[in-house]
Amino acid sequence: MSVEGSTAATRDCDVAVIGGGPAGSTVAALLAERGLRVALLEKSRHPRFHIGESLLPANLPLFERLGVAAEVRAIGMQKWGAELVSPVHAQPARLAFADAWDKSLPYAYQVRRSQFDEILFRNAERKGAQALEGCRVRAVEFAGDGSARLQVQRDDGGEENWRARFVADASGRDTFLGNRLGAKRRNARHNSAALYAHFRGARRHEGQCAGDITIFWFEHGWFWFIPLADGVTSVGAVVWPYYMKSRAKPVNDFLMDTIVLCPKLAARLEGAERMTDAEATGNYSYACDRTHGPGYLLLGDAYAFIDPVFSTGVMLAMTNAADGAEAIEACLRRPREARRALARFDRRVRRGPREFSWFIYRVTSPAMRGLLMAPRNLLRMKEALLSLLAGDVFARAPIGPSLLAFKGLYYFLSLADPRVALRAWRRRRSSLHEATNAGA
Repeated sequence: MSVEGSTAATRDCDVAVIGGGPAGSTVAALLAERGLRVALLEKSRHPRFHIGESLLPANLPLFERLGVAAEVRAIGMQKWGAELVSPVHAQPARLAFADAWDKSLPYAYQVRRSQFDEILFRNAERKGAQALEGCRVRAVEFAGDGSARLQVQRDDGGEENWRARFVADASGRDTFLGNRLGAKRRNARHNSAALYAHFRGARRHEGQCAGDITIFWFEHGWFWFIPLADGVTSVGAVVWPYYMKSRAKPVNDFLMDTIVLCPKLAARLEGAERMTDAEATGNYSYACDRTHGPGYLLLGDAYAFIDPVFSTGVMLAMTNAADGAEAIEACLRRPREARRALARFDRRVRRGPREFSWFIYRVTSPAMRGLLMAPRNLLRMKEALLSLLAGDVFARAPIGPSLLAFKGLYYFLSLADPRVALRAWRRRRSSLHEATNAGA
């Protein structure tokens, strides 16, 4: 990661942020408004395409804190809940955020990410960050005191160096520092791949349900169906690696053939026009073996990415960034508090993926599908589940005991039909084993 030998001019900042997505723009805005000199380095130029359009109610307080709530409202489509469609259930199920334990956050938004990410990026700029686009970080070199030198390549061919007292890696699935430090690990308990595109003319629900996300289970995984405010719908399939490896045709054709395998989704897309080329990505789930080190933090997807079935990505990224801003300020301005602040940051960054992962690892199992299609509120289990799905994993509501009861019910139902549970477990283990061998 050395930047030695570079003759480019060197610029100084307190904090260099790698990546101008939701995590990077959030931490940059919060640090800049506290008077720190922040360089926000984004390799692309806004607006740029990004998948992951579905937000959670837990995002809304962060929008207020950043001062962007009105701008997000202007581009967003209200999402009051989620619809679940199962191939083995006659009727779909609808889960409403208003029925969660905490009733104060009854909706979220679906957003076109090109617009949403630019709102956050420009907000960081307004708050005083040096928000630089077309600037790709090529190398980072850390000194013994935790300070760093970053080598940056501009998209006009020029180079420059930055000297920073601290680095926040918000590079998303590029996992800039995770890769260079050898910290990134494939998730041995879950792996999947995805293919997706945008469509126009998809059939939506009426009224308040028009903005709901729909999850369709099918033989090889699950689909998302996310309505956007401009009439476009994001559609994608998250599939087991064996299915993606079976592709023997162009991605556009493979996506359309995959949609045919889910008749209830195909009916919603009858007559719809695909607006973008389909894209595919693999090695979907991973985590780094650390959240921070001397002079740096990992935020959002730069630390870990899990299956997107619960739309956790943006919420976790922005929450990590808010926690990261607190930790970075302590490190730079109150060194005696640094160790405690970093320990708190570490706990919270690890907590989010951990809380969601138990459910994600089991979301395709027959027992979990049955519970989600007909959630029961015994011991307030349904309210706790909906709070989790709303992103409330950081103790706004005391949902822990009820989620524990939900897990107990899941295990009971699995044991009640052991042959089905064992068959599902073996299939999952086979898929994971194949994915691990493919990456060896």
